[in-house]
Amino acid sequence: MMRSRHHRWNPPTLSGNRLQLRPLNDDDFSSWSEVRLRNADWLLRWEPLRPEYAPDPAVERSAFVNRCRARERETAADQAYPFGVFVSGQLVGEINLNNVVRGALQSGTLGYWIDQAHAGNSYMSEAVVVMLSFAFDRLDLHRVEVCIVPRNSNSKRVVEKIGLRFEGTAERYLQIAGVWEDHLRYAITSEEWKERANDLLNEWARNSPNDVAPPT
Repeated sequence: MMRSRHHRWNPPTLSGNRLQLRPLNDDDFSSWSEVRLRNADWLLRWEPLRPEYAPDPAVERSAFVNRCRARERETAADQAYPFGVFVSGQLVGEINLNNVVRGALQSGTLGYWIDQAHAGNSYMSEAVVVMLSFAFDRLDLHRVEVCIVPRNSNSKRVVEKIGLRFEGTAERYLQIAGVWEDHLRYAITSEEWKERANDLLNEWARNSPNDVAPPT
């Protein structure tokens, strides 16, 4: 059941065993820009095209600041919860809980990316577990899903490592790099989370404080 206080709550810093998650702010422009520009070939093939008229937030600081403000508005409206992923204080990627829908659905979708230089260390699987705890234990969602282009083997490994349930293929689900791409759909519900939470948190996020509730 949705709690009306969610939309007034600013997300905290979340912790896993090796990483921290926090919303990006204006001061993160330089590090975010460096990572995104260096990883352009690695990342952009898996992302929607940026409109030609839109400034590039990886190049223009003002566009990055506007991006931060837009993300803050989405969080204030209980629509999305974006976080930067940090290892030893260094930005290595992002993970976002998007498309939050309340009412009878109580669902959200996870999306993520990581610096290629830090891929292969299971950082993103750890970040997903931390975000699942956030989504189910703090936001009271009932369902979280991850949708992945079938040939994106790196992204598939992220969810397979933590055993998310495969639901099938959504044909031409999202337009990625200008092409309508099929997506594999993985999901977990709050019932499944309750059964698996202790094992997942013990393995991936022993340092995550799961007893912190939104303020009343």
